[in-house]
Amino acid sequence: MKLRQNARHFASRKALETPVIRSVAVSGLVRLHTKVFTKKADPAHAEERKAHLDGLFEATMDTYLEALRAGFSEAEAREITHIQANFDFYNHGWTEMMEFPADELEAHYERYREFFETWDITIADPLGEFEPAGGIPEAPSTPERLENPVHPHAEGGFADNAYVEGPDGEMLVGGQDEPDDVDVSKAVGVDDEDVEEAAG
Repeated sequence: MKLRQNARHFASRKALETPVIRSVAVSGLVRLHTKVFTKKADPAHAEERKAHLDGLFEATMDTYLEALRAGFSEAEAREITHIQANFDFYNHGWTEMMEFPADELEAHYERYREFFETWDITIADPLGEFEPAGGIPEAPSTPERLENPVHPHAEGGFADNAYVEGPDGEMLVGGQDEPDDVDVSKAVGVDDEDVEEAAG
């Protein structure tokens, strides 16, 4: 999968790993991701999906932290959460929001099969054990779009690894090394900026 990665991603990781500011970071990251993906949604359905997306992205923050604890890199851990989201989009027929084509779902699952199986995550059950006890808000599906899926925001051909576009545009396989001087104040939600580039 193709992602972006910059200093703000590492700052957000540090914020999520810091108990005192974790809730602020989660709130900011959820707001940002919901904003980004509702813009990718069919405008006729964007509003009705917001509460569902809020719940989905909040749950994936726990997935992200567990993936880091399991030894995955920042890019890989973030990719895992994006794969979960794309499973959810597919299940709802929200193909216009998907980041990779539907025919790559299995390939993305297979790359992280061991982690997904550990947490009972499947394509049909994207959150697995990370789903909150009360579930997340429902939203109407558009299953008819699965017959001839259109993926205006999807980039195919990146299913074999985590591909990261760095700040200079260079494509790196697996992501960058974490910088030594991570400034947690630059994390999404910790300061007042809501920079969409951090969502990629």
